[in-house]
Amino acid sequence: MKKSIVFASTLALSTLFATSAFAADGFRTLDEIKEDGTINIGVFSDKNPFGYVDENGDYQGYDVYFANRLGEDLGVDVNFVSTEAANRIEYLQTGKVDVILANFTVTPERAEEVDFALPYMNVALGVVSPDSNVIETLDDWNPDDQMIVISGTTAETYLVENYPDIPLQKYDSYATAKNALENGNGVAWANDNTEVIAFAKQNEGYTVGIPSLGSADTIAPAVTKGNDTLLDWINDEIKTLGEEKFFHADYEATLLDTYGADYEEELVVEGGVTAADAEAESESETAAADETEAESGIAAETETESETAA
Repeated sequence: MKKSIVFASTLALSTLFATSAFAADGFRTLDEIKEDGTINIGVFSDKNPFGYVDENGDYQGYDVYFANRLGEDLGVDVNFVSTEAANRIEYLQTGKVDVILANFTVTPERAEEVDFALPYMNVALGVVSPDSNVIETLDDWNPDDQMIVISGTTAETYLVENYPDIPLQKYDSYATAKNALENGNGVAWANDNTEVIAFAKQNEGYTVGIPSLGSADTIAPAVTKGNDTLLDWINDEIKTLGEEKFFHADYEATLLDTYGADYEEELVVEGGVTAADAEAESESETAAADETEAESGIAAETETESETAA
C-alpha cells in the first residue's frame, strides 16, 4: 500500500512538473511533436478555398494541402484545429496548436507575438461590395455607411489607422462577415484581396471595386515565439518544397477553379522567395559584379602604368 501511494505521488509530481515545463515554454519542440506522432495545425474551417470543411467533414483548401504535406514529411499525423482570425495568436501562445496555417498575414505587430516562417503566398487588402453600389474608393466615404471587417485581421488594423472615420462593423468569422454583407448590414466588406476576390467569383451580384488596398504583404506559417526547432524545420521544408514547385501544384489543386491561371504567378511564392526578394538579390549581385569589374579595371590600369614606368 505504501509503495502504491509513493508511486502515485511520484507520478503526480512528474505530471505536474511536465505540465509546468510545457506551460512555461508554451510550445512543443520539434522532437516532442515527433515523439507524440501528431502535429496540431490551426486552419480556417469556413474560408473556401483556403481552409474549409467539405460535405464529407474533411478539411480542404490551399492551407490544408500544405499542412498535410508538412505532416507527411515530418512523419506524423495532422490534427486540424479550427480557428478564427482573432484566435490565431492566442492558440499559439496557449499551446492549443503547434502551427498556424490560416491565411496569416505577416505584420511587424504580429511578429512581436509569434514567429513567422518564410512566406508561401502574396496578399494585399481588397474591398468587395454589391453591384448596386460598387465601392471603388474610400476617400469620399459616407459617414452613415458601415464597413464590414473580421476582428483581428489586417483589414481592421489598416482601416483603424488610415481611415478612422469609417464606421466598422466587426465579426468573428468569415461566415458571419459574409452573411452580414449578403444581408446588407454594411455597404462593403474589407478583407484580404484573395478572399474578397474569391467571394465575388463564387457569389453573383458582387464586385471587388478595390482589388488592392494598402501595401503588398505575404502569408506565412506561424509558430509560438521562441520555438526555434520547429521554425527552422518549416523554413527548410519551404525551401525544399520550392525546388519541386510545390506551391504552384497546391494552387492548381485548390485555387485554380476559383482564380484561374492569371493569378497564379501573382499569388504563389515558391521557396520562401518573393518577387521583391528575387529582384533585390539580382540587383545586389549586379552591383557586386560591377564593383568587381571596376576593381579589376583599376588593377589592370595600375599594372599597365607600372610596366610603362619600368
